[in-house]
Order: sequence, then C-alpha cells, then structure tokens
Amino acid sequence: MIKMYKKLSPFQRVIIALLLGISTGVFVGEPAGDLEIIGNVYIRLLQMTVLPYVLVSIIGGLGRLDSEMASRIGFRAVKVILIMWLSVMLTLLLLPLAYPNWQTSGFFSTSMTAEPAAFNFIKLYIPSNIFASLSETVVPAVVLFSLLMGVALIQVKNKETLLNLTTNVGDSLMKVASYVAKLAPLGIFAISASAAGTLAVEELGRLQVFLWVYITAAALLAFVFLPLLIHWATPFSYREILSTAGEAAITALATGTVLVVLPMIIERSKELLAKHGMECEETDSTVDVMVPTAYSFPSTGTLLGLGFILFSAWYVGSPLGFEQYISFVVLGALTAFGSMAVAIPFLLNYFDLPADQFQLYLLGSVVTARFATGLAALHGFVVTLLVASAVLKKVKWHRMMQAIGVHLAITFAVMIGAGFTLKALIPYKYEGVQTFESMQAMNKPVGTVKYKELTPLTAAEQQQPRLDIIMARKSIRVGYYKASLPFAFRNNNNKLVGYDVELLNEFAKDLNIEIAFIYLKNYKDEATLLANGSIDITVGGRAITPLKALTVNFSDSYTSHTAGLLLNDSKRDAFTNLYDIQAMETLTIGVGKSNYYQQIAKEYFPNAEIVAVSDIRHFLKGKHEQVDAVLFSTEVGSAWSMLYPEFSAIIPKGLKLKAPVGLVLPKGQADYVQFIDTWLRLKKDSGFQQKVYDYWILGENPKAKKPRWSVMRDVLAW
Repeated sequence: MIKMYKKLSPFQRVIIALLLGISTGVFVGEPAGDLEIIGNVYIRLLQMTVLPYVLVSIIGGLGRLDSEMASRIGFRAVKVILIMWLSVMLTLLLLPLAYPNWQTSGFFSTSMTAEPAAFNFIKLYIPSNIFASLSETVVPAVVLFSLLMGVALIQVKNKETLLNLTTNVGDSLMKVASYVAKLAPLGIFAISASAAGTLAVEELGRLQVFLWVYITAAALLAFVFLPLLIHWATPFSYREILSTAGEAAITALATGTVLVVLPMIIERSKELLAKHGMECEETDSTVDVMVPTAYSFPSTGTLLGLGFILFSAWYVGSPLGFEQYISFVVLGALTAFGSMAVAIPFLLNYFDLPADQFQLYLLGSVVTARFATGLAALHGFVVTLLVASAVLKKVKWHRMMQAIGVHLAITFAVMIGAGFTLKALIPYKYEGVQTFESMQAMNKPVGTVKYKELTPLTAAEQQQPRLDIIMARKSIRVGYYKASLPFAFRNNNNKLVGYDVELLNEFAKDLNIEIAFIYLKNYKDEATLLANGSIDITVGGRAITPLKALTVNFSDSYTSHTAGLLLNDSKRDAFTNLYDIQAMETLTIGVGKSNYYQQIAKEYFPNAEIVAVSDIRHFLKGKHEQVDAVLFSTEVGSAWSMLYPEFSAIIPKGLKLKAPVGLVLPKGQADYVQFIDTWLRLKKDSGFQQKVYDYWILGENPKAKKPRWSVMRDVLAW
C-alpha cells in the first residue's frame, strides 16, 4: 500500500484524498465535522509562509534589475501588467451574470444592521510598521512596502549580500511550503470530509455553480483573452502562442506549480522571438527579467480565483453593490500578491461575508487550482512577449484595447448564456414560504379558553386591580390582529404562533393560568376594550408611539423594529444608499397610518411623496403601483419577503432608525404594568427572550435542524 502511494503523483494523491474525504463525510455524517480542526491546522500552515515569501520575492525580483534595464523595461512592463490586471478584474465583474437568478429570501439577520468596515486607505496601503502589517495580514500594505523596497534596491551599489539573502530566504520559505504541501492529502481529506458531513445538499449544489462558471471563465481567458492580445497587438499569431505555450501550460497544470516551467517559458519565448527576427540583447534581457518577475506578481489564473468573492456574495443572498466593485477591483489586485489562502479570508472579512465560506473555496480549489496554474503559465508567456515587443516598439496598443473589448463582449454573452443553462440544468426550488408557514411553537402551549364574543368586565370588576381579576379568573385575554408577522400569525395548521404568542404562553405558564386569544378587527377600539376588560393585553409587535401612549399603557420595550425599506427586488440596487434615494427626482414612499412615523418619513425623504399604506399585503400584491418602497420594519419585512420572495427588506446605508416594541396594556393599572415589566426583565436575564428572538426573528431553530443524512445512521442504523 505504501509503495503504491509513493508511486502516485501529488495531484493523484490530492484527488484520491478529496474523494475519500467526501465518501467519509457522506458515510459518517455530522461526526465528520470534528475533522474540521485538522483542516484548520492545514489552512494556517498554508498561510504561514505566504506573506514573508511575497516580501522577499518582490524585493529580490525588482532589486536584481540595474538602472538602465529598469528604465528601459520598467514603464512598458508596468503598462502591460496594469492593462492585463484591469482586463481580468473587469472580466470577473461579468461572472455574476452567470449565477442563476434563483428566488431567495430569508429571516432578518443582525448583519443587516452591522456597520460595514470603514475603508481606511492609509492603514490599508501605507504601512507605518511593516511588521505590524505582516502580523495583521494587511496584504496591500506589505505589497506596497515590497515594491518600494525593490525599486529603491535598484540604486544600491553593494546589494549582492541582500539579494543573496532574499534568494536564500525565498528558497527556504519555498522548502517550508513544499513540506506543508506534503500534508495536502491529509488537509484536503479533513476539509472535504468535514464539508461533506455537515453541508446541506443545497449548499453543495450551489458550489457546482461556482465551479462551472469558473471553468467557463478560465476557458475564455485561455482561448480568447490571452492569445487574442498577442494575435492582435504583436507580430505573433494566435496558433503560435497556443502551440508554443501549450506544453508549459499542460505541464504546470499537471504538476500544480508554475515554478517548474519557468525555464521552459524563458527558452520557448526566446525561440519565438528569434523566429520573428526579434531576438537581440534587449529582448533577451527582457525575457530573463520578466519571466521570474512576472512569477512574483499576480497572474491571470490568480486573479480569476478572486471571483469566489462575487460568488460568495451571491451565495449568501447579499450581492456586492456597484460602489463596492471599485474596492473589489483595487483590493483584489493587491491582495492577489499573496496566495488565495490569505486573499480570500481578507476579502471575505472586508466585504462582511461569512468567514466559513473559505471552507467552500478550499473544497472547490482542488479543481480550480489546476486551471489557475495552467493559466498562470500561459500568462507568463503573454506578459513576457508583450513587454519584449513593446521594448522594440512593435506593440499596437489600440489593437490591444480592441482585443480586450472583443473579449469582454464575448464574455458578457457567454455568461448570460451560462446563466440560463445553469438555471435549467441545476435543480432548485424555493422553499421559503413553506419554511415560514410551517413554523411551530417553541414550547408546548398552555391550555386555551375560547370566547364567542367580547365579554367586558362588570362595573365593579373594572374598579379592581386587573392582575387580581386575571388570577381569579385563571386566564388572560390576549387581543391580536391579522397577520402581524412574525409576532402573531396563523401557521399552515391554523395555529396562532409568533414571537409575542410565545411570550404570552410563557407568561401564562409561569402564573399557572390559561390563555384566551381574541381576534380584533381594527385598532380603533383597542383602548376601550382594554379599559373595560374585554381584553387584558394586545400583542403583534406594537411600536411605541407618543400619541398611542396617551390612551394605553405600554410595557417596557422587549425588542425593537429596525427601520428599512420593503421593495421589489428590481429596485434594490437603486435604494442601497439614503443619499442617493434623497436625490431622486420622483419618489413615492409608503408608510403606515401612524402620523408619528409619517413625520419621520418626511424628515428622511423630504422630496418624496408620502402615501399611507394601511395593509402591507396590498402593496405586496401590487395595489400600490405608484409606491416605490415602503418604510417598514426590517424584521417584519424580512418575514413578508419570505412569503413574497420577489420583494426584499433592506436597510439603506445612512438610514438609522429604531422603534421600540412593547406589549399594550390598559390605562390606570400601574401594578399590572409593573408586574409585566418585572416579568419581562426576568425573562431577559434568564435568556428566554433571546431564545424567542433567535427563533422567531432570526429563524434559528435547533429543533428543526435534522442530522445530516449519512450511510452510517440512515442506512446501517449504527
């Protein structure tokens, strides 16, 4: 067995480890998730050497140039590399066109209210302490320092010792990396087993979307973008570049590293230059410098891996906005100086995407890494030949721009076609409606009392403390209104459930009394019904307002509504920023009937026409066509969007408004109100309120989560 293992190539070992890991995860199920710790150790070992290697390789690569050669080659090389980087990053922005437009919607998430990380340009790009930047993995700052250090080293006379040091350190780091690479089968096995054992089937299904889009994009870059640049902008033909570079690209793809084909790239590039009568001292020097230097810089294959960030944003249902694309392009190119093991976690954190998405990336990287390596080899050929041609002034820059334009147009068309294809081939069914409507009470409800009609207290009873009446009657009368999602609503079994219903059931259980839920048709008579004892309390996520507080009592706030906008998905991108919304020439905002919040709406949207929307379902069913968006509770809006997935609840940047929520109680019953407030505090301190919030607002239901299907549990019954 050991002899057979030694005969396998590193690539074969990794593939076998991947297949064994997936098989183990499927067989064992969730217990395979315990292997995650081994996968995390492997990831950290991968990341350990990256930034130090970037530091010494860039400094050494640039420092080896002399002043004359640097001035002759430098400008042209920088121009070519920047054009290619920008072209590839623009290509990445087209990839989301291929992601299927599946209907998705979910519960409210606390990340919607989290402040995005402030873009600190100085801290990100200008290192005051390079060692701090290294320890904090601030890749752009490390890259800038390395570039400046490398350029400065060109002018240093006695630099051989330092250059030898960078070479030796770089070689040492590469050896360390090679030692870690030997652990790749173990690391990939642990990562794939953990993922296959814990990921839901639909998550694995979505990962294949990334893989197909990635492979399509890699093919476009390899067979359209890179050879087309050479064919249109230089004397070399399309066939020549593919046939000459093919051997190196396939070798790099098979071995998993570009390093082994660098001598081949140098030799083949010089042969091709000689074939076209372009071989001279200048082009020979260009090839000798550009091939190893280009190896230290991000390649087309490396940049393509950054497309995972756009996929991850789509995957979690939070696509990057237009204003974030600029940050993605700039940061992406700079973070790509390191490995994807550093760049992907950094960008996930920067764009507030879940950190555990990196596990998905690693799972797919077993496939994508090979394509990236092959592309990197082809990239080395193209960059070298373009710069060599530029040195001899044989590059047609306008033709290069035309080639880029053709490539982007082809990519645009292919990605749209891929989107239709993937949507047709990959099965997907939106289940948000069923998920929400099937929600059950967290705990077993208490006994209920039914009233056929409203029954006020007698005049004498109305003079007594309400809490005494409730305890004597051994039941509490709770008023509720229609579809107060997710606070009080009827599920698909016609059971009254929700956040407030859960609270009141717990209240009744603590007092050892029963509960009577009484449906109320409108809010007009609420104060009267509370005062005469027809009901003792009303629920439904009621926002506390000044005028309402004049006629009823509110309990202490036990949660809050976060103001946002409920709107059609087609308008989502236009309403992401409050200041852009305020600048709209024609704008109609819907608001509930509350004068208090209508006034607030006018303050936030002074140029908008404010329209009263008494029933949110009318808006969702298209009966308020003139209304662009409704100022609404994001918590409530998220619940409605699950039932109407073509709508979204969003919080525009700059909109910061919260409305406290309380239980509605009768006037003149101070002891009753005080008791309710005391009980709410007890339930907050015990953690019960948080559990109810997590379940009904955030949709976190540990009981509903079934163990991952596995052969061991579901087939063999072990």
